[in-house]
Amino acid sequence: MTRRLCASPFVKRRPIGRPPGRAAWLLGGALLALLLAAGLSGCGEKSHAADTADAADIAAAGPLAVPVLTLTARDTLLRREYVADVQATRNVEVRARVEGYLKKIFVDEGQRVSEGQPLFQIDPAPYEVQLAKARAERENAEAQARVARLELERVRLLVEKNIIGKTEQAVALAKVHAAEAGIAQARAHEAAARQHLTYTLVRAPFAGVIDRIPLKVGSVVEDGTLLTTASDVADVFAYFSVGENEYLEYQKTRLRDPATANKAAHLVLADGAEYPLAGVIETVESEFEATTGSISFRARFPNPKGLLRHGATGKVRLTNTERNAVLVPQKAVFEQQDRSCVYVVDAQNRVTLRAFRPETRLGPYYLVDSGLNAGERIAVEGIQALKDGERVQPKAVRL
Repeated sequence: MTRRLCASPFVKRRPIGRPPGRAAWLLGGALLALLLAAGLSGCGEKSHAADTADAADIAAAGPLAVPVLTLTARDTLLRREYVADVQATRNVEVRARVEGYLKKIFVDEGQRVSEGQPLFQIDPAPYEVQLAKARAERENAEAQARVARLELERVRLLVEKNIIGKTEQAVALAKVHAAEAGIAQARAHEAAARQHLTYTLVRAPFAGVIDRIPLKVGSVVEDGTLLTTASDVADVFAYFSVGENEYLEYQKTRLRDPATANKAAHLVLADGAEYPLAGVIETVESEFEATTGSISFRARFPNPKGLLRHGATGKVRLTNTERNAVLVPQKAVFEQQDRSCVYVVDAQNRVTLRAFRPETRLGPYYLVDSGLNAGERIAVEGIQALKDGERVQPKAVRL
């Protein structure tokens, strides 16, 4: 028996491939919006409940425990270092004063010499000849002067006997004066020749150390040729530049409290080692450098063993005592709008943001110039989690 399936007359068939109508889309969108609203409402209620629970937990935990430091005033030793240029107290170029062949070299490079010690010998033979010639000229002038004096005496006798006129005596006297002038000139030439001869033996101008010798025996030297350089390093100068603020601080300390103003200086060598002998600040230049705004100081250091040489480098370390200085740990300070700030803890254990002005930095500390006073308390750790006006539980710490 065959069964037929017949469509109900009440069901309207939709053609295959035709999209749902506008009403169906609107109905689906409305249902989706209701579901999203219900979900968001549930999330909001859960988030609010979580925040309420967190606030309750924080309130139950109590104030945040924070390490707190009580500021104190104490005498503090300030140390600063400046790049220094080391120079010999005397460093001069030894140059030839006459020309000729370099005949002998009596010293070696780097050798210590005493004042007046022979260093170089320029061939003296030509200057010995010049000296002999000048000596002969002087003797000839002296002989001519004797002849002129004798002639003057003879003429004077003849004038007294009225044999010749007085004009002849005047002429003879003039010849004597000319002869005496010739003697003076000849003596000057002789002295110059003798001086030139002494210049052929070049001596050390002072006790010191000889630098490089660029010429060798047999070289031709001229007047002014550089032979070597001599350095007096028994003491050395250390030149260093100081900024205007630090210069004013140094001078004010000396004027305010001369007993604590230390003129001693210490030298740190290029390898980081400290030079064992202390120096002393001798002088300060008269004006500031326009381009850098700094002024130069000069310190003198003894150098008995010759360890320091001309042209060496290092750092000069100066110390100064600051009376009643207040120090703040660097870790307690933070920057806000180009200001240095800390959290001050009041008597009710509430933190208050406060800006202060540091004078200088000393290792892990700031030296307070203004804005903070001894006896006040500041938070030194955990400052990132603090808020202005928040109550904290202080834990006392020391420097």
